[in-house]
Amino acid sequence: MNRPIENQHVLEIKALPSPREIKTKLPITDQAAALVVETREAIRRILHGQDRERLLIIVGPCSIHDPEAAFEYAAKLKPVADALRDRLLIVMRTYFEKPRTTVGWKGLINDPHLDGTCDIATGMELARTILLKINQSGMPCATELLDPISPQYIADLISWTAIGARTTESQTHREMASGVSMPVGFKNGTEGSLQVAVNAMTAARSPHHFVGINADGQTSIIKTMGNPDRHIVLRGGGGKTNYDAEHVAQAETAVTGEGIARPIMIDCSHDNSSKDHRRQGLVAREALRQFREGRQSIMGLMLESNLNPGKQTWKQGISLAHGVSITDACLGWDETAALLTELAEAITPRPA
Repeated sequence: MNRPIENQHVLEIKALPSPREIKTKLPITDQAAALVVETREAIRRILHGQDRERLLIIVGPCSIHDPEAAFEYAAKLKPVADALRDRLLIVMRTYFEKPRTTVGWKGLINDPHLDGTCDIATGMELARTILLKINQSGMPCATELLDPISPQYIADLISWTAIGARTTESQTHREMASGVSMPVGFKNGTEGSLQVAVNAMTAARSPHHFVGINADGQTSIIKTMGNPDRHIVLRGGGGKTNYDAEHVAQAETAVTGEGIARPIMIDCSHDNSSKDHRRQGLVAREALRQFREGRQSIMGLMLESNLNPGKQTWKQGISLAHGVSITDACLGWDETAALLTELAEAITPRPA
């Protein structure tokens, strides 16, 4: 039989350098490791109610496509994070993988040159390089884990991660979340379903066995113990918002049995802002109002922000404006800094 029965639609299979190879080339430093450990523990204290005064803020570009712009953003964010640290725990969005509803640019790891060549080996190394430099600057990092192989390459540099609206219902991602070493936020479904995020929280709490890779890139059986540090991210869906008091109360009730003191983050973008980046401040202020009036189940906010506001369309061969998103529209830096300061000033720490 001459006709092949495997890989009929595959053009190429190319080996990727192993996690060990890339980590050996780009090792985590003691300074970066200490920041990751410290930030993860600080997030856990917020999540489990030992720190009830602060909000966790995940803020930064919708996606990173220009390393230099990312470094510039981190340099601007660091002094603001330091100044507001007694009221806000600020972690920078460093998103390298973008889920697409149909097709489109799938992020810096998949296509680092923005030319369709999909040089994933270079993209993986570049993502790790960016995370190392930003952590070294003293700014902790957050991301969405999309490909289940990626954590072996970059997870040691991540303080908080999300499982996105398109993958929260995926068994593969729930299993992966059960084994990662950082707190995980599960977004509600793209059509607004809260139950898929609740189910994901329950699944990730439990031990799992699944197929993955080890540090040498070998296909392996992964056995996890379950992740105790999980929460929901309300991002709206189906053209409707879910950041109002009624929806927050419903989410709080839905996860009562999980034993987590502060299980709800509000994503101020996506359907909650009606996909208008200028409305993120409105969403943030409403979430803060609920928090100040006693809704302690709210543990944080997510904001999409870049050096400059709005977004631009990426096309091969077209030069891009500096510091402007090529995925979702973002707040500009000036508005972001003002909003973070406003949020912090509205939180009154209780006397020690």
